[in-house]
Amino acid sequence: MRGYVTLPIVLVLAAVVYIYFTTVFVVIDGWLGLSTASGLANAAALTVLAIMALITYGMAVLKDPGRVPSAFAPDIEDDENAIHEIKRKGGDLRYCQKCSHYKPPRAHHCRICKRCVLRMDHHCVWINNCVGHENYKIFFVFVLYGVSACIHSLVLLIASACYELQKDQQQNGESFNKSYILCAALLCPLTVALSILLFWHIYLILHNKTTIEYHEGVRAMLLAEKVLGPNVVCWICPVSKHIGSGLRFRTSFDIPVPRPSA
Repeated sequence: MRGYVTLPIVLVLAAVVYIYFTTVFVVIDGWLGLSTASGLANAAALTVLAIMALITYGMAVLKDPGRVPSAFAPDIEDDENAIHEIKRKGGDLRYCQKCSHYKPPRAHHCRICKRCVLRMDHHCVWINNCVGHENYKIFFVFVLYGVSACIHSLVLLIASACYELQKDQQQNGESFNKSYILCAALLCPLTVALSILLFWHIYLILHNKTTIEYHEGVRAMLLAEKVLGPNVVCWICPVSKHIGSGLRFRTSFDIPVPRPSA
């Protein structure tokens, strides 16, 4: 059920909170000091990234990924309305037996959500929601902010750990904080996983495909549109007013063929 708090969501929030407080109040405070300009600057930058990651994460959890209108029906007499989905097995009209309605191009039925989702990319257990037409950009921006925050925190953790180890060797002591180990155990796999996810979706955006279309081997007949918006400045903003209805996508057949000159 979309919007419900599940165990994976609790684990994500707990990991974010622990990593943030450990980085700020153990790593930065113990290494640079929160009263210094460099310490305050790093703490402020990490706080902004963490807040934006949490906001976009919450929006990805709560926002509907895109619902097929109950009154949707393909107009087979409209030559400008693409009703076929270009796939390796042909382009017949797509009808969902479970939902009892036609499916627009790129829409798929989610067996977990038990409904069809517009331009469905995948169902993500970590947000307890599908990633689809309406929340794809928000999901992508969340991953972007998450990777940025993780990399910033990881750099601070490594630099601080090197400083602490050098200090311990000089003092012949064993004062290395165990919080570093636990934070690193959470932060390293999280950074790797989110980075792989980010580069994967960058690849999909550049090739104008969804995860489902990639695995189904859909031919690249759909034209690449600006998924993140026409304004470059707004690419990292959690807004998606530019995306259209999700019922129709331009294909290569929509490009007018130039007539040969006489």
